[in-house]
Amino acid sequence: MKDLKETYNSKEKTKPKVTMAQAFKTIIWPRRNLVFIGLILIVIRSLAGLVLPWQSKVLLDEVVPSKDISQIYTLITIVITAITIQAITSFALTRILSVQAQYLISELRAQVQKKVLSLPISFFDNTKSGALVSRIMSDVEGVRNLIGTGLVQLVGGSFTAVVSLIILIKLNPWMTLFVFIPLSIFGYIALRAFKYIRPIFRKRGKINAEVKGRLTETLAGVRVIKAFNAEEQENKIFEKGVDKLFQNVKKSLTATALMTSSSTFLIGVATTGIMGIGGYYMIQEQMTTGDFLFFTLVLGFMIAPIVQMSNIGSQLTEALAGLDRTEELMNSSAEEDDEKRTIHLKSFKGDISFNNVSFAYEEGKDVLHNINFNAPAGSVTALVGSSGSGKSTIAGLSATFLNPKSGEVTIDNQDLSKVKLNSYRQYLGVVLQDEFLFEGTIRENILFPRPNATEDELQNAVKAAYVDEFTDRFEDGLETLIGERGVKLSGGQRQRLAIARAILANPKIIILDEATSNLDTESEALIQKSLNELVKDRTTIVIAHRLSTIRKADQILVIETGKIVERGTHDELIALKGRYYDLYTYQAKI
Repeated sequence: MKDLKETYNSKEKTKPKVTMAQAFKTIIWPRRNLVFIGLILIVIRSLAGLVLPWQSKVLLDEVVPSKDISQIYTLITIVITAITIQAITSFALTRILSVQAQYLISELRAQVQKKVLSLPISFFDNTKSGALVSRIMSDVEGVRNLIGTGLVQLVGGSFTAVVSLIILIKLNPWMTLFVFIPLSIFGYIALRAFKYIRPIFRKRGKINAEVKGRLTETLAGVRVIKAFNAEEQENKIFEKGVDKLFQNVKKSLTATALMTSSSTFLIGVATTGIMGIGGYYMIQEQMTTGDFLFFTLVLGFMIAPIVQMSNIGSQLTEALAGLDRTEELMNSSAEEDDEKRTIHLKSFKGDISFNNVSFAYEEGKDVLHNINFNAPAGSVTALVGSSGSGKSTIAGLSATFLNPKSGEVTIDNQDLSKVKLNSYRQYLGVVLQDEFLFEGTIRENILFPRPNATEDELQNAVKAAYVDEFTDRFEDGLETLIGERGVKLSGGQRQRLAIARAILANPKIIILDEATSNLDTESEALIQKSLNELVKDRTTIVIAHRLSTIRKADQILVIETGKIVERGTHDELIALKGRYYDLYTYQAKI
């Protein structure tokens, strides 16, 4: 599979287009042994298929006139043997190549998924998860026609058609010439149709991803939809999407129908002409009945692969269109592809510093302006301020989800933009306000960062985060299934589970989108105890929503319009009677 990746590293990113030559080099050639076996099998099958029309000629021209019954038995034996060989080779062909094609699909899916997970957070911010699922699962399916029976049938069909053509020319060159003219016209129409269809298939993949993306969002947000009585609105949006998909399919069906109808008409014309010409030759006794039957049956062997090639051609066109879209993903720059990231952290303390850091999501619209602060190892730094002031952006920069526009963020005096992400993130833990949980058991979710953790380590994390306070009441304890995104747990239970997960990961740096907002007093008290365990001896950056929870922070930064307007401890800021004092006293009143 390494060759496949090389093809995907193409420099052209605007309109990637995978050629058949690229597909051959990266997908087919590495599996040339299997493809060669497939070609041998299809040649044997094709030759075995020619036995029936040949023996039909022998029957009419030799056996019947001579009235030799013993020859009939020989003829039947030959035909049965040929049919058996056809059946065996067909089974072997499907078994070998179809299984290999499915294996290739699974390999490609794994490779694309690996690439997707390597992309920066900004990519996911701008792409629907449902669309990505479609591109990972659906776009690669067409390659089964490259390594599966499709391509081999195309090559094998071409061989059969050529052999049949040679036989037909030897039987009657004029009848063959008459047939060849409409077949050439059909070939021209088919090639034009394939050129028209490929962009349609490519666009279909995009539309399909959009529709699946919206459907995924709809199902995930079903509670919101029902709460606002918005089912009809969602139905209309989905109907519009599937209609767009239908219109795309209709276009490709029109081209396919043109090929099918033209083949039916042109082959019908050829057959009618053969009847007339063959009848004339037989009346003139220039052709025997057996010769005519042999010619007609072999003609079928030549025409069938050509007609079949139009279907296989559509499949190959669809496969290449899917690979075009896959190439787009594979061409995207991974986080680790940054050539500047050369520093590997060998030792780690956890000192974080922001030095004149500015950041903008859009050019010319800075959301942070010259941010400067130090977060010493083991300290707690709280970020407070109005919504949209830039707190989450600072947290994102600390977690290396974002890179500064100017200035630098350092870890232990090393520029974070030059540090290899894996060497930093192995020390990083993140707990979000709306923490994501995976469908499965409580145990599986806590073990997520360290699947091989010991039972003692797991139990320590469970107790430190007070998860046992509610799991002890569940019949299945830690084996309780929590549903999609933890829907079967309360908000406080989900937060404690997320904190237990972070404690088990044992990071040296914690980014905490403060977990006690929007919770009842009892849950808040338990989670605050959990957080006290989590932040012990760890460098912690807290986005604070409830200011009462950060009174013990080593430093509090008040962020407004992307600037630090105040800094100090809780007592210092209260004494200052500035913005923090206003926020704190306002919350105290409510």
